Amino acid sequence: MTDLDPFIDLLDYPMYVVTAEADGEEAGCLVGFASQCSIQPARFMVWLSKANRTYQVAKRAERLAVHLLRRDQNRLARLFGGETGDGTDKFAAVPWHPGPGGTLILDEALAWFVGRVENQIDGGDHVGFLLAPEAADNPTGDRTPLLTLNDTHEITPGHPAD
Repeated sequence: MTDLDPFIDLLDYPMYVVTAEADGEEAGCLVGFASQCSIQPARFMVWLSKANRTYQVAKRAERLAVHLLRRDQNRLARLFGGETGDGTDKFAAVPWHPGPGGTLILDEALAWFVGRVENQIDGGDHVGFLLAPEAADNPTGDRTPLLTLNDTHEITPGHPAD
C-alpha cells in the first residue's frame, strides 16, 4: 500500500486501448493513466508502462491511436490488457483498419482519436506521451457507459507493472 492508495481507491476513470505502429511493428495495450491536459491547443497525455511491449513500439512511433471501449467490451479489454504482444498477435484477433499516419484503428471501438507524439516524459515506471490530436471519430455518436477501471480489476496484466 502506498500513501496515495486511500485516494486512488476512490477513482473509477475510463480505460483506453492505445495502439502503436513503428517500423512495421504493431502493438496495443489497455491503459488507465490518460487524460486531456490542454484545451488550447488541444493535447492529451497517455502513460505507458516501461515493462509493456507497446511502450517499446510507441517510443519509436510518430503517432498513437487512443480508443474508448463500451462497458460491455470485456473481450477487447482482456485481449489488450491480459495478453502480451510478446506471444500473441492481438491484431489477428480483432477487426481493424489503417488510420491516419499508419495508425491501427480498432473497428469495434466506441470512439477513437489519433495523436501525433509531441513529447515523451519519464514518470517513473511509466512514460507519458503528449499527443496533439489530428483525427477523431465516434462512429455511432453514442454516449454509452464506458469501460472503467472498476470493470477491469479481474484482468491479470500481460506484463507486471515493474
